[in-house]
Amino acid sequence: MKPFLALALLAATSSAAASASQAGEPRAAFSEDFEAFRVLDTRVHDIGWKLRTGNAAICHETDNETGLLVQDAAGYAKPDAVRKQLSLTGDIYIHTIAADSPAIQTGLERGASLLAINGVALKDIDWSPDKPWMRLYKVEYLFRVAAKDRKPVALQLSSGPELIVVPTVPACRTRFEVVYSGDDMGADGGRVRIGRGFPGFVYPDDELAAAMAHELAHNILRHPQWLNANGRKRRDVRETEREADRMMPWLLANAGYDPQAAIRFMERWGPEHNGGLFRNRTHDGWDERIESIRAEVPKIEAARVASATLNWAEHFSPRPSEEPQ
Repeated sequence: MKPFLALALLAATSSAAASASQAGEPRAAFSEDFEAFRVLDTRVHDIGWKLRTGNAAICHETDNETGLLVQDAAGYAKPDAVRKQLSLTGDIYIHTIAADSPAIQTGLERGASLLAINGVALKDIDWSPDKPWMRLYKVEYLFRVAAKDRKPVALQLSSGPELIVVPTVPACRTRFEVVYSGDDMGADGGRVRIGRGFPGFVYPDDELAAAMAHELAHNILRHPQWLNANGRKRRDVRETEREADRMMPWLLANAGYDPQAAIRFMERWGPEHNGGLFRNRTHDGWDERIESIRAEVPKIEAARVASATLNWAEHFSPRPSEEPQ
């Protein structure tokens, strides 16, 4: 299985570029598609950053991060087109930067080529066509090691010899990744994958954040790991969905969003996407899900009086209950 840190755009845009190459698509179309995908990546990265950092004080597993999302041009099917598109002088580059992150305060810019992390030259990391994701995985590992114990990360860019020192902050250990194919969203324990065709991309940011918070909740509560170890019984899957629904508004509130956006998301999403078949299988009906979410909002408002950070860990069990079916 490909590691979580191999960012989805690597494979996703590679597929797009491969199709473009086979069809003889002009560079202008590739450029438009690349930039359109980066817009989605930036939006998801910004929302994910707020959710992950806003809840880091309570997450059991965290990483210290800069807010940078990096990419490897050599991983694309048309690496020369990417290099030309961004005027790169090296393959590892800054794909996007989270708003309100430490990195955005340093003056770093999207598209900048990275040469070294804490003195480790990135050109010395081998790239293999058999494992095109591996170099990026190693780069992300360098970031993680460099940021241990909340240490800042020293970056050397191709634009000059001076080092850019970027502070780090804790973030919940989950990666949000947009992938080229598909129209759904799902969590696998270490990441949340969002298909480019996901209907929620047309929703306001706070409602898209609600959908992302639901999947983040699955990872925080280790639902995928628990279900993999114990079997995906219908009752247990349904219970994990209930827990993720209940956690949604708490995660939103800590990230600075209106917790009631979780209700608005479900009201918009439910009638078209989450009724009928789901009611009898792994999900409650969307109207029942709204009531479950709505019941959490007064608890959130009461908790605000006691603490600025809302400790959802006091309200949720770490795995599905053992209720009889």
